[in-house]
Amino acid sequence: MRFRAVAVMASAVWLAGAVAQTGAQQKTVWDGVFTEEQAKRGAEAYEKECASCHQADLAGDGFAPGLAGPEFAAAWEGLSVGDLLERIRISMPPSDPEALAMSAKADIIAHMLKVNQFPAGESELPSEVEAAKLIQYKSAKH
Repeated sequence: MRFRAVAVMASAVWLAGAVAQTGAQQKTVWDGVFTEEQAKRGAEAYEKECASCHQADLAGDGFAPGLAGPEFAAAWEGLSVGDLLERIRISMPPSDPEALAMSAKADIIAHMLKVNQFPAGESELPSEVEAAKLIQYKSAKH
């Protein structure tokens, strides 16, 4: 337990340093971190690249996890959108993770956020993992 607390503190210190270095403020998915246009592009890419496994409604099929709803929210609660982008970067699509550009993967996450009823905003979700790590996934608006 002590190790986990030290790891959490180290992560918090790193994140605070990253925020200070970039001059950016940490955001949450409630801060409008994608645009409607990006989510629309993401919906098209999702249908083509992801829906065959994760289903058109993002509910999953028992093997491929759902990408919307309470189970998805619980799995990603407190993590960052960058963590999600990194997971997708290294593992999706499973047959060839390098087949999709990072911008398309960010668009797909924008679609996922929209389906999960997070608000769109003025700026697109970044396709760089480190920038996306400054956006925290919070299922409830606090």
